[in-house]
Amino acid sequence: MDDFEKILEQGINFSSAPKEQADDGKVKTKAKKKKYITGAHGSGSAKQKAKYRTQRANRKSQRKKK
Repeated sequence: MDDFEKILEQGINFSSAPKEQADDGKVKTKAKKKKYITGAHGSGSAKQKAKYRTQRANRKSQRKKK
């Protein structure tokens, strides 16, 4: 009954959940790794995606120059 009396006298204190750690520098997904983005690891689809990324980057840089 001690716990019950303590709760009655002091109330219940609900604290917030522990905060997750901020970015710890680790790459969490394969798609964010440098070799995967550039298509250097040998996958055909990654090379194709890298080609599209460079085309998109070139379009954006050309728009800024105008």
